[in-house]
Amino acid sequence: MESALAMAELAELIAAINTDADDARWNFVSDLDRASYREFAMHCLHHSLQFWLEADPLRPRWNRWFMPNKKLLGDNPDTVYYGTVIDPTKSYRIRGNIANACYTSFTVEIGTAGGTMSQKLGHTLNDTEFEVDAAGNYELIASPQGSGPNWLRLDPEAGSITTRHYFEWTRCAALDPSLHIPLLIEPLDDPGPPPVPNDAAVAANIRRAITFLRSVTADWGHNPMPPGAIPWVSAEPNAFTNPPAHDGNLGIGYAATDNIYRSARWKLAPNEALEIRGSWPRCTFANIVLFNNHMQTPNYDRRLVSLNRVQTEVSDDGSWRMILAHSDPGLPNWLDTRGLEHGTMFWRFLIPTEPLTQLETRVVKFSDLS
Repeated sequence: MESALAMAELAELIAAINTDADDARWNFVSDLDRASYREFAMHCLHHSLQFWLEADPLRPRWNRWFMPNKKLLGDNPDTVYYGTVIDPTKSYRIRGNIANACYTSFTVEIGTAGGTMSQKLGHTLNDTEFEVDAAGNYELIASPQGSGPNWLRLDPEAGSITTRHYFEWTRCAALDPSLHIPLLIEPLDDPGPPPVPNDAAVAANIRRAITFLRSVTADWGHNPMPPGAIPWVSAEPNAFTNPPAHDGNLGIGYAATDNIYRSARWKLAPNEALEIRGSWPRCTFANIVLFNNHMQTPNYDRRLVSLNRVQTEVSDDGSWRMILAHSDPGLPNWLDTRGLEHGTMFWRFLIPTEPLTQLETRVVKFSDLS
């Protein structure tokens, strides 16, 4: 049976991922690194099954991308994301409500049909561009042809849509079980009820999940970008490149075109800390998030691993100092590394209306912090 073969292929991939934890391309230096990769792979498997196993472009439904127990590809504690598969030749009606988010957007992902990774961004609409009524309600039409502010263009190679709902709160929005974001999608032409899946259909479902899982694990990193290929990614640990221009992020799958990003690795000895100084620009939203080796936030239900503008203690002149450290220094704006000596610092500045200030950094002895 074809479904039995597909199930065996999934088992083979999981075995290959287990071995892949020892591949030199990852530059893992400890058993903790390798165990973290295996845990990351299980998060990816979770998403593969939830999103791709029963994906039906004729009958789309929204699936939540990230949750406190499912993280991959750069999650954000201050944001709720959804995604759905679509057929770029079809037309859909999307209804929703802003739900008091400071930013809502819909992004068409290119090249994602069948479970493959997003290759680049297609059309994007945010809530400053489409019409929203006084109660926060909106209705969009996603289709290959259309017009008007509430038309989301489906590019010919599109395979899915990603939504973003940002909240700048003192608590992490992604942790709030009471947060409900009304969101529906339906085809304009009713396809009728789905057929009962036969053996071939079940095999195809499993293989979509395999395709996505492989793309973010065993196939990832074999053709790494050279240092400097992405202007906002620093090749030097503990320092930011501070590029002057916004590159639009259109060529990076699952990015957000409205964000300006900054990213750098931290590398700190057990007795060291990193001091970051800067100021928040006028913008729709801004934060810094810590990631492990696999663009996952550490658990944020018990540790402060991100800071947005509301959460940051700011000086009278608008500047701030953040402290990245392995343990609590007893100072404001501490970012908890959980004791990890290396990881990634990731900034989002959403629709800024003024130039960003330089992010200044300094490695100091933990004992010298004051």
